Amino acid sequence: MKIVIAEFMDDAAVASLAGRFDVRYDKDLVDRAADLRAALAGAQALIVRNRTQVDAALLDAAAALKVVGRLGVGLDNIDVPACEARGIAVIPATGANALAVAEYVIGAAMLLRRGAYGATAAVAEGAWPRAALGSGRELAGSTLGLVGFGGIGRLAARLGRALGMRTIGFDPNLPADAPLWAAEDTTPRTLAALLADADVVSLHVPLTAATRGLMDAARIATMKRDAILINTARGGVVDEAALAAALREGRLGGAALDVFAAEPLAAGSPLAGCPSLLLTPHVAGVTRESNARVSTLIADKVAAALGGGN
Repeated sequence: MKIVIAEFMDDAAVASLAGRFDVRYDKDLVDRAADLRAALAGAQALIVRNRTQVDAALLDAAAALKVVGRLGVGLDNIDVPACEARGIAVIPATGANALAVAEYVIGAAMLLRRGAYGATAAVAEGAWPRAALGSGRELAGSTLGLVGFGGIGRLAARLGRALGMRTIGFDPNLPADAPLWAAEDTTPRTLAALLADADVVSLHVPLTAATRGLMDAARIATMKRDAILINTARGGVVDEAALAAALREGRLGGAALDVFAAEPLAAGSPLAGCPSLLLTPHVAGVTRESNARVSTLIADKVAAALGGGN
């Protein structure tokens, strides 16, 4: 049986599959559409990350496909209904990169609230901006607001509480009287109340019709002027132009974005040059450890879906 891996995957996981299947592994195959379509001829499995667009056109080139493994959790690059219509199983790596994302959230919150870590060049050149950088804020005693309280949101809450943060959350799929809130020592709030109260707002929702543009100019305006906004979910959840305006006008304390409406972020974006802004290229969930966990999980599940090997 043939497996095509179109984006980067942990070497050990690739080797485990190659010992049982005919594997075509090319981490750059995603960037060569014609080669990808050709490689899929006769393939029973396709493994991707978030860049490969598994749409009807690609599926047309893969008549023998039985399973799509996603090295991550978001499925917005995969036409799930089209896969279901053709009897193709779609397998995400649920939970395997959650800790990496949660650590990114807390790390970004620390960096932005303290505000001192961008001084390296100035200090190395002989400047001593001690007074200017002495008004940074601690995480302890602040409020972390989680918009979306699934696995990643809950892990971020636990890490935040370990550092002395108070945690509040909003999740439309989780009733306010659900036992999970008390079990996680987190207070449920409406979205409006969370945005008004939180010192750090972290987004953990999928991109749907209901969440597209969720953090628009109006909602950003309801946040505290010194609050931090962190998005590791999906880029379309945040209105990038509205966020840029809030940062430039000093109506928000800072932001960290790991995801964008269009990726890669285009040159000339309104986000370019904004103060108190951290930008990273969709890597919050990617560490050496999480890559190994995600890759191993997907390798095992794809192998099982194909019957274990030839």
